[in-house]
Amino acid sequence: MKVTMVCLEDGIMACGFRKFAGTVESLIPDSRFCFVSTNNLRSLSSALIGDTGGGGKLDADEIDEISQDLAGSDLIGFSSMTGYAALTRAVIQRVREINPKSTIIWGGIHPIIHPEDAILADVDGICTGEGEFAFKQFYNAWVNGQDYSSTPNFWFKNADKVIRNGFLPLQTSTEMESLPFARHAGDEYLYQPGKGFRPMTLHDRLSNNGLSYNTVWSIGCPFKCTYCGNTKFIENDVGYRKLRHPSARYAVAEIQAALAAHPYLSTVCFHDDSFMAIPYDQLAEFAEIWREEVGIPFAVYGVIPNYVRQDKLQVLTWGGMNRIRMGVQSGSQRILDFYKRPTPPDQVLEASKVCAGFAPRYQIPPAYDIIMDNPIETRQDVVDTLEMLYEFGRPFTLNVFSLRVIPNTELERHMREAGVDIEEISSNYANIPPRWANLLLYMLVVWKPPRWLFDRWLKHVRSSAETQKLYPVRAGLMRAVYMIKRGLDHLRHLDFSTIPGYAGYVAWKLGLVGFWWRRMIPKMEKPARVIRRRRETATEVIEIIDAKQTA
Repeated sequence: MKVTMVCLEDGIMACGFRKFAGTVESLIPDSRFCFVSTNNLRSLSSALIGDTGGGGKLDADEIDEISQDLAGSDLIGFSSMTGYAALTRAVIQRVREINPKSTIIWGGIHPIIHPEDAILADVDGICTGEGEFAFKQFYNAWVNGQDYSSTPNFWFKNADKVIRNGFLPLQTSTEMESLPFARHAGDEYLYQPGKGFRPMTLHDRLSNNGLSYNTVWSIGCPFKCTYCGNTKFIENDVGYRKLRHPSARYAVAEIQAALAAHPYLSTVCFHDDSFMAIPYDQLAEFAEIWREEVGIPFAVYGVIPNYVRQDKLQVLTWGGMNRIRMGVQSGSQRILDFYKRPTPPDQVLEASKVCAGFAPRYQIPPAYDIIMDNPIETRQDVVDTLEMLYEFGRPFTLNVFSLRVIPNTELERHMREAGVDIEEISSNYANIPPRWANLLLYMLVVWKPPRWLFDRWLKHVRSSAETQKLYPVRAGLMRAVYMIKRGLDHLRHLDFSTIPGYAGYVAWKLGLVGFWWRRMIPKMEKPARVIRRRRETATEVIEIIDAKQTA
């Protein structure tokens, strides 16, 4: 039986798909893993023009070329987010036309968040929950010619009937410990128009991910923010609000395996939703092992203001954390309430000052996510956000996003009830409109103006729903200065991990990568509380995982 798993998304990061692929490979060693990427978010051009989306589009000939290849498989598993749902549906339809006998399943974020939409595609089934254990049940029945229609975490089509199965219990931390590492080694195939799926090269990896390794350690989020797909996960199982993760040793062993396959990796980026919510003792153990055995910086993207604590930041920075990213979203209490995000502006402001205390000496300035261009915002809501950022602890940088509504979420329902054109506002995600308020965001990253001047500029701020003058030339200049500032912040730390292409790779070859970090880390004062205990080596952890898999 020929089995192919294909991921359709922006770039080749695919944290969830790669973790699932590790399980598939352990079950089906000769399976093939393919990537379709129509928009490289990590390219230099995307960074300069602010293109943060817009992928998911191929012409009919390219869809046919992809489908002709995939149709040769007996079992095809698709994985995609909502932005790639239309493209995934088109490829599935063409594959079905070429080979009606192929078994086709669709997993990933979109079928979980919007299963009613995904099941309408010409598929045999969709995965509506965590896939690792459910897929194993499905595959064992499928390959043996048995009835798989009762497999939990799946919906299946039987003639005109849809079989909606219930959910398996969420993976426990112990069960997560038994799973194979995320798949980052071995043969992988990347689609190239006109050439089909070709073996992925070092150039592909560098142009997409630079020197970064992207992964998650923990799963779960205590919040139910209306704009986030996690609301659907929590609706399926309230246990998703609790953090689950394997041991610190397991997390480090995964990174060591990745470094063995790709020694140029110089930064690990953890994309957890709630990394800082992990208890201190476990973070301290992780930091100690990391400092002793990995020796490269790591970044934490899942920072919630409510869980920012001086002691956690201290021990993680001592261990090797050189960058953090925190979700702020808005400085307006009214909008935060609308998003159902329990992070009062005063608490966000305090967290920013704690984070700023570790930069610029030990860390690259922290990055904060801001959602702009919400059509229900008033002028005062926009001003409240700018006022909060004016008082933020410095230095800092921003990731500015226009609001995008994920289908089948509570936010979509609220927006439609308010008569908002969902498609129109979601298209803004790819390009930040050059409104005056958005220009001030970029300016605040670079410079904190005198109060009298800032007050004068605030008078020009309007809500996104108001007709207002646009400033495309000024926006281009401000964004260029903002990007230069971000680049210099990284360069000062000799951190080349965010530079796509061969520039960072050459710096690594010359020994520049990590030079600053290797000098500064020994100077850091050791936290008072560091957990010391007997820990298995990376080799022992891999042997334990293999033994559990065999059992």
